[in-house]
Amino acid sequence: MSRLLGRTLERVCKAVLLLCLLHFLVAVILYFDVYAQHLAFFSRFSARGPARALHPAASSTTNCSRPNATAPSSGLPEASSARPGPMAPVLPPCPDSPPPGLVGRLLIEFTTPMPLERVQRENPGVLLGGRYTPPDCTPAQTVAVIIPFRHREHHLRYWLHYLHPILRRQRLRYGIYVINQHGEDTFNRAKLLNVGFLEALKEDATYDCFIFSDVDLVPMDDRNLYRCGNQPRHFAIAMDKFGFRLPYAGYFGGVSGLSKAQFLRINGFPNEYWGWGGEDDDIFNRISLTGMKISRPDISIGRYRMIKHDRDKHNEPNPQSSASPQTSLTPGLIPG
Repeated sequence: MSRLLGRTLERVCKAVLLLCLLHFLVAVILYFDVYAQHLAFFSRFSARGPARALHPAASSTTNCSRPNATAPSSGLPEASSARPGPMAPVLPPCPDSPPPGLVGRLLIEFTTPMPLERVQRENPGVLLGGRYTPPDCTPAQTVAVIIPFRHREHHLRYWLHYLHPILRRQRLRYGIYVINQHGEDTFNRAKLLNVGFLEALKEDATYDCFIFSDVDLVPMDDRNLYRCGNQPRHFAIAMDKFGFRLPYAGYFGGVSGLSKAQFLRINGFPNEYWGWGGEDDDIFNRISLTGMKISRPDISIGRYRMIKHDRDKHNEPNPQSSASPQTSLTPGLIPG
């Protein structure tokens, strides 16, 4: 009996010894596998590190030389030999129909003080200079908003406060250009709009839609999309000062939009209207002369509130505003 028990214990001990040996072998294999992975990781890290550190030095050498000079060779491998970084994601097109997230009818008021710091704080995605690009889609158009301006800082803050959120909800890639007339000579709205068109294209040649807006007009519905179509667009068709009605059939004032091709086709805006009034009727006639028609939103959507103000000094009514309609496309962007 004791001999049988001794053999059993011997077998159990051998089995335990074999299990321990097997466990030891597995532990050794896992150890060397993890060590190899860590070694590969640090090898890749050390291979990438110097390339990033040396790149700024190469750039600063180029910048310190003459603008048209050739940078001296540093003896380093060309940048093309570096491992390519991750590609930027391809964004889907922005919706052509009214995008999701629009509010519709808006409550517009001008009684609350509007510091510029608040406008900046409420629009963190807008870049310096009033530029914005949607982060989640690719717009079909690039829109330049042109504002003729002089001595209206108070109005401009309200305009920016309301328009930046509206344009962002409309999924627009846009830039805002405030074209200031210096000095105290008689105001020329149309000439400022021509200047804005040219200056915007100097900064970004991809602009293909231009919205021309007075600084004292704010849309009351964000479904009034600031985009360009097949025909010139009149946005401000129902202002509160006109009882939310179109004052007359040929009215094209306040806020309008033309594509780059349409603007060039009418030779821009007339340059000879000094003072208030007349230039918008001339623009309407230019559009008619070139065989185009005015498109407008529904009157329930094209509603605007105007910031009340007194008539500006040196912006008296233009005597040409009551004269006969123009029948020529000159003078304009290209003088006749």
